[in-house]
Amino acid sequence: MTLPVAMRTISRYRAFLFLAVSLCLSSCTTAPVKTVPDVTEKKIQPIQEVDVLSALISRQDRIYRVAAPLMVKNAPLCRSLARPLLGFTAKNLYSYPAELGPAVETTLKLDDRLRVMQVLDGSGAMRAGIRPGDILRSVQDQLLPRGPQAENEAARLLAPLLKNAVDISVLVLRQEQPIRLMIPLTAACAFSMEIGHAPQPNAYADGRRIMITRGMLDFLGSDEELAVVLAREMAHNILQHAASQQTTAAVASMIDALLPLKPDTAALASRGGLRPMSAKSDLEADRLAMYLLARAGYDPAATERTIEKIAQAYPASQTPAYTELHPWTPERRRSIQTTLSEIRLRQSSKNPLLP
Repeated sequence: MTLPVAMRTISRYRAFLFLAVSLCLSSCTTAPVKTVPDVTEKKIQPIQEVDVLSALISRQDRIYRVAAPLMVKNAPLCRSLARPLLGFTAKNLYSYPAELGPAVETTLKLDDRLRVMQVLDGSGAMRAGIRPGDILRSVQDQLLPRGPQAENEAARLLAPLLKNAVDISVLVLRQEQPIRLMIPLTAACAFSMEIGHAPQPNAYADGRRIMITRGMLDFLGSDEELAVVLAREMAHNILQHAASQQTTAAVASMIDALLPLKPDTAALASRGGLRPMSAKSDLEADRLAMYLLARAGYDPAATERTIEKIAQAYPASQTPAYTELHPWTPERRRSIQTTLSEIRLRQSSKNPLLP
């Protein structure tokens, strides 16, 4: 779990956190996404624990890999929502659901110390030589906490240290040998990324968090398609659509309900009080998302294809459906095509990709 972001209870799986002082993203090689066994109706049996953990990690790695360029390359477009990041993720035994504890200990070899799990390609952390497996000892000579509340306590410790810093001194243990590294901070969009443990494909943004459900991750076959959905939710946050539509509390409640391994599916079935995004807001999000994609090296043309694919498989008449909350209309299609032509023109003339 990303170190310097406020955490929930240890029974929840906070997978992808990109906040102001977060330790940021991974750049792992592409790995197949495994199907998580259904654990919503029955207790996880010991024989299943490793499979469930492996699938969670696989999904986590995929989101980190896809989200990384969107977060880092678009810091200027995130405005006040961009923050300095150290450029790596760190977790300990308590970063995972308690029912997966034995599998975490035996498979990942984690204990109560925070250990580097992923390093962002091209980040200051990578240039400084941080490696997966490094155990975090101190930052700016401040000892990092251990135990169940290590991430909460580290968040409070790191916030003032990173506020006005350009680079940070980090002491790690590598094969139990101390190594001190000076890490330049990496500017990135400060959003928390979550996995919702529900089979229905959907995505949510409450202004500071983004949630992609297990069903959506499995439905989106390519990383480019996942990038489209992530970029659209980023755009909704940047444009503060949840606040402007007065749905922040409802979206936040939905995200909270879907965080546990055994989610509150009743909230999902009732749509949790959410109402469809306004046509104006969806048009704005489409446009900004396409620029986010292009700046991150993704093909903005994938926007129309991806939304069309979701709408055909899960029409708005199927509650709860992604297109129920984000209606797919001819007006959106035309606007996406117009924005694509605009971006292509800017790319060919080498003009800045600014919406």
